[in-house]
Amino acid sequence: MKIYKTMVRPVVTYSSETWTKDENNLCIFERQILRKMSDPVNNENIWRIRNNMETDKLIEVADIVRFIKAQRIKWLGYIQ
Repeated sequence: MKIYKTMVRPVVTYSSETWTKDENNLCIFERQILRKMSDPVNNENIWRIRNNMETDKLIEVADIVRFIKAQRIKWLGYIQ
């Protein structure tokens, strides 16, 4: 998760304050990256990938869309 928070998210959200509607694609991308970076779960000797709720608990911060919206509000404050 440290790699995601320090390397992946800043690169993906670079200059996101000026983007238009790409929220659905960003959510899909974030889920794919988090699933690939996280370890699979072993339930009674059956391996499976993590579901959305489990990946949300791992990340412990706002999803990428909320992060971008917060950046836009922050950017608006700089402009004013």
